[in-house]
Amino acid sequence: MHVDLNADMGESFGPWPMGSDADLLQVITSANVACGFHAGDWDVMAQTMALAVKNDVGIGAHPGFPDLQGFGRRRMQLGHDSLRNLVRYQLGAAQAMAASVGGTVRHLKLHGALANMASEDQAMATACYEGALSVDPDIIIMVLAATAQQSAVEALGCTWAGEIFADRAYNDDATLVDRSLPGAVIHDADVAGRRMVGMVKAGAIITESGKHIPAAVDTICLHGDGATAVQIARTVRTSLADAGVSLKQFKGRQGAISSA
Repeated sequence: MHVDLNADMGESFGPWPMGSDADLLQVITSANVACGFHAGDWDVMAQTMALAVKNDVGIGAHPGFPDLQGFGRRRMQLGHDSLRNLVRYQLGAAQAMAASVGGTVRHLKLHGALANMASEDQAMATACYEGALSVDPDIIIMVLAATAQQSAVEALGCTWAGEIFADRAYNDDATLVDRSLPGAVIHDADVAGRRMVGMVKAGAIITESGKHIPAAVDTICLHGDGATAVQIARTVRTSLADAGVSLKQFKGRQGAISSA
């Protein structure tokens, strides 16, 4: 049994550092690199992707809302045509930067409020993914498993990978607990490790209430901006290994989970 381990990164800006990307890139197998709209800049993108190439880590574009001040975590209302262009613009920048350091963008994952809204609204998710696929029809779309994002990629017939979170709590509809609520973000590495072993072995998301939601568990995410991100990454990797689960970059799947 194997699973991918990914992290959101490339979120520093100019002289303001965020996260421990260099350390994380020695632990994870896939990196979701900010594209300059919610975080990051052109230099940070290039540096992060160069380190990913050096560590043989898969590169993903991580587009978000144009919201540097709010870190892309504030909800915005954009039309579907604008959403398509928003994703195209950021994916194109990511592809250019990756190519400049000898890498390629193999996947795309929405960030923050953009991702949360798309997990609730299939039409919105579809618009975002159509934007990405119009640029690269073969790109792997990373989705929040068992949400409207997954319904969108299943209907589009594109290649996708299901994601669960090591450091976030779940509602009973498979969406993430709002960050403003107690317990929404998990900081204890041992707790994160145990949760991930349980979910991978069960092939399901386990919610705060204990509900099991069958899910495509292709990759596990942790947020690179957290103070305990590296510790969580190492503990999750060790916990999985002890449970007989190895780390390997996802290949992607097509169609509904039952037919994958």
